Amino acid sequence: MERAFGVLLAGRYQLEELLGRGGMGEVWRARDEVLGRPVAVKLLLAGGVDPTAAARFHQEAQTTARLSHPNVVAVYDFGQADGRLYLVMEMVQGHSLAERLASGGPLTSREVAAIGSQTASGLAAAHRQGIIHRDIKPANLLLVPDGTVKVVDFGIARLADDTAAALTSAGMIVGTVSCLAPERVLGKDAGPASDMYALGCVLYELLVGHPPFRADTPTALLYQHVQESPLPPHSVGVELPVELEQLVLSLLAKDPESRPDAERVADWLSAPERWSATPSAGLTPPPAPGRVVEMDRTAALPAPTTRRSRGRNRRPRTVAISGIAAAALVALGFFLFQPDPTDVASGSPVAPSATDASVSPPPEHGSATAPAVAALAALSDDPGVLLSQLSQTLSDAADQGRLDPHLAHDLERKLSEAGDKLAEGREKGKDKTKDVRKRVRDVRHKLADAEKDHEFTSTAELDRLLTHLASLVGDDS
Repeated sequence: MERAFGVLLAGRYQLEELLGRGGMGEVWRARDEVLGRPVAVKLLLAGGVDPTAAARFHQEAQTTARLSHPNVVAVYDFGQADGRLYLVMEMVQGHSLAERLASGGPLTSREVAAIGSQTASGLAAAHRQGIIHRDIKPANLLLVPDGTVKVVDFGIARLADDTAAALTSAGMIVGTVSCLAPERVLGKDAGPASDMYALGCVLYELLVGHPPFRADTPTALLYQHVQESPLPPHSVGVELPVELEQLVLSLLAKDPESRPDAERVADWLSAPERWSATPSAGLTPPPAPGRVVEMDRTAALPAPTTRRSRGRNRRPRTVAISGIAAAALVALGFFLFQPDPTDVASGSPVAPSATDASVSPPPEHGSATAPAVAALAALSDDPGVLLSQLSQTLSDAADQGRLDPHLAHDLERKLSEAGDKLAEGREKGKDKTKDVRKRVRDVRHKLADAEKDHEFTSTAELDRLLTHLASLVGDDS
């Protein structure tokens, strides 16, 4: 069916125009000759298709067919013809939010609220059926000319109560990196709260014009989802109601339990008359990193903590993270979410947790608590963890003016490459130490040269980190 135009599929669906093609299939504008209506037909690509892809395609049909909601694209039919699986869906006249952002830039608060309310309403219907989308992003939200939003592509959705429905390989995480919830980065199962985090990423991008986190590599971006807090939209010049900003930031909470559910978000966003007339430029500064604000489940939502994240705008990238890489990120999460030294000093024990947002991230170098952290946090013996920590440390140094940003960018890229080589070696059972050692040596030499030229100011903790990492990979230069 390579020349599918004009083909009458299954004796019923006349294929008229190819709308798009992806990694798993293609979508056609078609006409249902029996009912006399336009439809969209998704065809699984012919030849060499992984049985897992076919199973996921089948699951998409079954999953979406369970949903009947005005904000979810309806599924009409599913079958097989000429050796290819097909899915017949409602034909939506409109464009995706990704296209809308590319052509028109950020949206107004009212537009974002309307889009958010409808998306949350569609997700609430899915969550009530025990269905988690797992890939909410601008490209999967269609905007109809009359303003209606349709959630599409349940291709990687799964039932919350069906562990056998995880049709990815064991230990794999599938999703779009720019909208991936922290708990999923750390290898935990997706839940309704994961969809809400992704929705928060979408609403933030609609308001600001770019995602809440940006980086040059997927690894750096994943790190930010786990460790960083986004800049409040008002701090980058966006004027919006205080309550709307608080809601968006609450959706981006690191702790899944702190995010509001879809039904509540849909209800709140559908009534913008509740908002204050005061723009968020006058918002009281958020609490210091590490503090948790208790969420009032009946009132406006609080803004979580803030910390500047660096990086350039990049197109969202969809990746599959191996179980080994996920394990490394779990280890990274354990290091990052160490107890707040003030809690330890006061005698109040805090148990480290990969998703516990009540503990403080490592403070900036030069802060009053830095010595306490140095005393408390023993360095990991996992080079992957150290590479990520070093990358963030160099990022902080650039933010603080102690390192040239262009050099920091170059060094972070080398560290990311080293991390990728390390993960590749572990996954394939090969020794990639030489590749890692070369990149670590390059980083050390460039930092040393920059310090000689008075373009970099190191710290005792950074020196300690570099020395320990070099000893682990065998770099004694």
